[in-house]
Amino acid sequence: MINTVRNTVLAIANKQNFGYISPADFNLYAKQAQLDLFENYFYRYNEWITKQNARVSGSGYADMVKNIEEVIDTFSVEDSLYNTQSNVYNMPNEDNNSHPYYLLNKVLVYQSVLIEGVTDGVSVGNNSLVDSNQDFPSIGVSVGDYVAVQVGDQTLFLTVLSLVGTDQLTLNTTSLTSSGNSYAIYSASTNLKEAERVSHSKITMLNASNLTSPKTNTPAYTQSDLTVSVYPSTIDAVGQVRAQYIRKPKDPKWTYTNLSNGEPAFDQGSSDYQDFELPVSDEPRIISKILHYVGISIRESDVYQAGTNEEVKTTQKQG
Repeated sequence: MINTVRNTVLAIANKQNFGYISPADFNLYAKQAQLDLFENYFYRYNEWITKQNARVSGSGYADMVKNIEEVIDTFSVEDSLYNTQSNVYNMPNEDNNSHPYYLLNKVLVYQSVLIEGVTDGVSVGNNSLVDSNQDFPSIGVSVGDYVAVQVGDQTLFLTVLSLVGTDQLTLNTTSLTSSGNSYAIYSASTNLKEAERVSHSKITMLNASNLTSPKTNTPAYTQSDLTVSVYPSTIDAVGQVRAQYIRKPKDPKWTYTNLSNGEPAFDQGSSDYQDFELPVSDEPRIISKILHYVGISIRESDVYQAGTNEEVKTTQKQG
């Protein structure tokens, strides 16, 4: 879709000889346009929920609440969180995860841990957890159990494929290239409990009494800028806390190779190529948004107005 969008934007901008848009500038405009429309989905969702409650929304294919939910859900991710200290866990962001979060939906906690330890070896295929200090069969580890391994500042959440001897587990990964990694193992039958979000002031009051303090089967959490603190504080094992969140869309990037007749040639096979992640139905909105930025950049009100007019028409049609 990104190549079609760029060609359309260039055609509109060049129609009156308003100037050329470089690939670098286009990618910047495309990133901002996608973010604007992505955030707008949440406002539209709220508006249509209000209409639905007022019984003025449609059903079936006209069920806008369902349609918007489907788009937002394509950005839904469930992932293990990396604990930096004790019961404090980092939310995925640009520095520690390829799926930085936009909106935290819920926090999930494993109630019990089979075993915790530190790896002291690697396997030939870098696909096994090796800890010579453990006897995994006697502990009760079995095929299908979950293993969380801390590798750098990321938590890998893996599955046991087989047991090799007493001290080695074959996992569904090839990323265990070094030893000294902290890990924790959870039974496949262990229940996940959803933690209740509370304010910082409320958690202080809850923890002040044994009757109201959070327990493993009734966990709670507070949220800061890029971290969550989970209670009780004994919840601190690798991978014990997972989060279901809405991630940010990946930055679109129109990639190209050598010039062709004075123009860069679109290269979809480039390693850093990234298409828009919004649905194809949003293509007119994306074009309109980019035209806004183009018009502002080249100080041409006609281009800006063209983008505005197209956006108004699209909004009236799509709601």
